[in-house]
Amino acid sequence: MATNVGGRKLVVGLYVGVVCFTGVAGYLAAGVVGQIEPPRLLFLIPLPATRLGLAAYGAITIGLILGVLLIAVTVVADRVDDVEPEAIGTPATADEQTESTTGDNERPESMAESNDTDANQ
Repeated sequence: MATNVGGRKLVVGLYVGVVCFTGVAGYLAAGVVGQIEPPRLLFLIPLPATRLGLAAYGAITIGLILGVLLIAVTVVADRVDDVEPEAIGTPATADEQTESTTGDNERPESMAESNDTDANQ
């Protein structure tokens, strides 16, 4: 079954899913743990130690951290050149094949000398 979700849509969907999961985990953690110290968002803004306060703390913190990384990856991906260098062992084009067949009998002198010394040993 093929879907049309891929690339940026998939990454953004995963980002939203992780942020929502973190918010739910913070909400549930406040219900299980008894004495929780009030968290400080970005070490500056105190939030209440309630279910909603911990849910907001978790979602905002992860959202900011992953959001900055996501933006950085997006910027780098847009600036990277998509042209791949030629791989070793790739099939040659028709023009390259004719060039290689016409010049088979001609060897550079350095190759001829190295082959002669290899044969003498």
